[in-house]
Amino acid sequence: MTQSNETTRRWLRRAGSARLEFGADYNPDQWPREFWDDDVRAMREAGVTVVSLAIFSWARLEPREGAYDFAWLDEVMDLLHAGGITVDLATATASPPPWLTRKHPEILPVTRTGEVLSPGARQHWRPTSPIFREHALRLVRELATRYAEHPALVAWHVNNELGCHNIYDYSDDAAAAFRVWLRNRYHDVEALNHAWGTAFWSQRYDDFEEVLPPRLAASHPNPTQQLDFKRFSSDALKEHLRAERDLLRSITPEVPVTTNFMVMGETKGMNYADWAAEVDFVSNDHYVLPGPQARDELSFSANLTGNLAGGRPWFLMEHSTSAVNWQPVNVAKKPGELERDSLTHVAHGADAVCYFQWRQSKAGAEKYHSAMLPHAGTDSDLFRAVVRFGQRLRELAPVAGSRRRRAEVGIVFDWESWWVAEHDSHPTDRLRYRQETLDWYTALLDAGVRADVLPVTGPLEEYRVLIAPILHVLPARLAVRLRDWVAAGGHLVTTYFSGIVDENDHVWLGGYPGPLRDVLGIRIEEFGPLLDHESVELDNGTTGTLWTDRIDVTSDDVEVLARYKTGEQAERAAVTRRRAGAGSAAYVSTRLGPEGLGPLLPALLGPAGVRGELPPELAGRVELAIRGDHWFLINRTDGPVDLGALPDGGILEPRGVAILHRP
Repeated sequence: MTQSNETTRRWLRRAGSARLEFGADYNPDQWPREFWDDDVRAMREAGVTVVSLAIFSWARLEPREGAYDFAWLDEVMDLLHAGGITVDLATATASPPPWLTRKHPEILPVTRTGEVLSPGARQHWRPTSPIFREHALRLVRELATRYAEHPALVAWHVNNELGCHNIYDYSDDAAAAFRVWLRNRYHDVEALNHAWGTAFWSQRYDDFEEVLPPRLAASHPNPTQQLDFKRFSSDALKEHLRAERDLLRSITPEVPVTTNFMVMGETKGMNYADWAAEVDFVSNDHYVLPGPQARDELSFSANLTGNLAGGRPWFLMEHSTSAVNWQPVNVAKKPGELERDSLTHVAHGADAVCYFQWRQSKAGAEKYHSAMLPHAGTDSDLFRAVVRFGQRLRELAPVAGSRRRRAEVGIVFDWESWWVAEHDSHPTDRLRYRQETLDWYTALLDAGVRADVLPVTGPLEEYRVLIAPILHVLPARLAVRLRDWVAAGGHLVTTYFSGIVDENDHVWLGGYPGPLRDVLGIRIEEFGPLLDHESVELDNGTTGTLWTDRIDVTSDDVEVLARYKTGEQAERAAVTRRRAGAGSAAYVSTRLGPEGLGPLLPALLGPAGVRGELPPELAGRVELAIRGDHWFLINRTDGPVDLGALPDGGILEPRGVAILHRP
């Protein structure tokens, strides 16, 4: 496999002073030629500096096998360059053209039930198809060779949203590649049998050739087979990313390469912590999801993206100016939300703010998705808001290149725990890993405390407090790392269904939560999942749902922070904390939601000396994010907030963002 190289990390290839980039996906091939000049003029009015180009243009670039048409793209590239607009040029491999799927239907993905997905939408290709890879790389070579020296080219955009629709393919190609992946991981079939626990249900394999993906079966597929297939599927897409990247680097070594992640909502199939080192700079697509924590989820995702980028600037490749088209009800953004949403990403490290898309489509599946230039044209409130925001980004040029300031609290995020905790045949299928992590983030925002959302592979030891919700998969090495960090003075907080299994999804024996029992000073014999209509009251006035644990306190120095008042666990500990070495370890045994977690935070953060950095009257109403010597104050409310407690504070307008210089 190709090795990633951290030292190659670069930003856009362009001359001139640092700036915050501004732009969108641009799809000129959807429009007649006479629109293009107007597009460039309007882009200049809006302050656009960069566009992502040719993302879904394979059928236009190669209308027949081996017959390429670059004339239109040449003209667009030249027009953009003449207008002072740079190009993040896509490899156009996201959606195969009709001629390719007609000639080679064997590149089409197969579902777990054996259905072959048809072309007609997008991403209708198997990540493991050698035929698809051959045709895709041929196109990439043609593009890279043709545009290597074009002055508008500042970055390469590999494919698009890898895995958005084709993360899990159960085809024969996938089965063959899965077996190769398993051989590389386990080397011999007996090691696989041990890891998968195949003594159960007579699943023992005698040869790797007997192994299949976890297709639709008569009952629950083998849990470790499911986990390994998720690992394999993420790796298969990563290998496609590497294949395109390596070819681009061989032809244009000075041009940085990226691809757009989707750190948002329940998009969980791609282990982005594992992918981040494969690109020269991290890029992300994010769309606001409706609900009471909508903007907190945006901040959470931007925060995690910034930590995937290692604190370096990253590229917000897509978000929306207003409504999207793919939710059940697609509501337009309120005044101020366009700017607040965008600047929240900037606050967490984005040095480029881009939208899907530049001109709102007239036809196709996304014609009702908002854009920088809407159906109503330049004479519209939305376009005027875009122009105003472009001006504000120009004024914020001093922010460009600055690094995010590390918080004292880290929320640990682990893709494998996300995958495994939500497997079938578990104590409950109601558990949602990301929701629990988001609840902790919201509770900290409500308390005015900054926190970093960081992958479990990140610099955990650099934080005073680590909150690890549902850290379900706990390899022995990570358990030792956490225990040593606590002994050295760190303060760990974890929750129900943590420390349950190792990296093979084998239960740690001796009681829950496995390797964390001793440092926590507790032991749990049996889980207590709650039915949908059930809840439990705690003696601190909060209410738990989803889950309870029957905790036995096993160490005299455990402090019980809250007990159950009702339910099967009445009088038993619900929340505990134990001093361990120079630090402490705490356990929360039920789902409390942001409103229930808030009252616990003083007791959990206090021993570490962690406090909010804003005046108490601003806590909860304003989110604080810090880049370099710039404080971003983000109004979490729909009303004005008086920042008078801060020097030069003033009034923060509804849904507004103030940026203060704090050397």
